[in-house]
Amino acid sequence: MSKGLKLTDILVTVVISIAFGIVYKLWGPLYYALKPLGLHLDQFIYGMWFIAAIVAFLIIRKPGVALLAEVAASSGEFLMGSEWGLEVLLYGFIQGLFAELVLMAFGYKRSGVFVVSLASIAACGGSLIMDFYKGYIEDLAAWNLTLLVVMRVAGSILFSGLLAHVIVKALERTGVTNVLRPASKEDFDSLNQ
Repeated sequence: MSKGLKLTDILVTVVISIAFGIVYKLWGPLYYALKPLGLHLDQFIYGMWFIAAIVAFLIIRKPGVALLAEVAASSGEFLMGSEWGLEVLLYGFIQGLFAELVLMAFGYKRSGVFVVSLASIAACGGSLIMDFYKGYIEDLAAWNLTLLVVMRVAGSILFSGLLAHVIVKALERTGVTNVLRPASKEDFDSLNQ
């Protein structure tokens, strides 16, 4: 398998990202609906905004896919009228970059739940850095900031780690991904790590 992205890889990544861009746009109202309930329940579902990078990587498994997917998904969300405006593009870039760095650290060769959960946590870390840069979460009391971080990390693992893994595993079983790369026993085994 070649390491470089082919046109097919890019197009599939963008299509995946557009689908998740729609999900991201629809996820915004749910995020705001949970906000008043307290206990940072809104932060728990924040992890959904990192899923495009992980799903695209699990399907394509090449360098640059996670970054491209997050940027494309945030672009799609922006074009559909994101309530966060242009900053959604910067968030997408940072989140995708942080996920990409973790996948790079594993040489793009490991794709089990542990690795994609680490990539999700890294994307989460990128979003927290952006939130600190915006200047609204460092004023929280230590317990409240800790709760926010714990909820966002837990949601990242659940949505972008486990859910992404389950989605791709289901796609692998249907044979849909055989168009991009033939699924082998090693592929199934790597998803079970």
